[in-house]
Amino acid sequence: QVQLVESGGGLVQPGGSLRLSCAASGRTFTSYVMAWFRQAPGREREFVSAVSRTGSNTYYAESVKGRFAISRDNAKNTVYLQMNSLKPEDTALYYCAADRRLSTYSTRERQYDFWGQGTQVTVSS
Repeated sequence: QVQLVESGGGLVQPGGSLRLSCAASGRTFTSYVMAWFRQAPGREREFVSAVSRTGSNTYYAESVKGRFAISRDNAKNTVYLQMNSLKPEDTALYYCAADRRLSTYSTRERQYDFWGQGTQVTVSS
């Protein structure tokens, strides 16, 4: 079992930046593939990014590639999502997810067993 707590969301102007954090409980953080998903009002939850257990491999949705960067600090049991050049269409509730069975990563939310409560990101002028 792992518990996930996101932070770092807020209101930012278009073109601005935010860094989201996801703190995980427990001593087996390195067993989990970590990912970020987001859900905008009236839309399904969608994959944003994922990082491998060691942090050496990262994966991104096409819509955020080149603007977002995922990383993890296994000593701090934390995964980050650096978001730059934010657009109004990035507005959503951002969720952290974890799974220990995946060999690499998945873009399908059903593949992840553990979820945080979400942190709101609003991009607006």
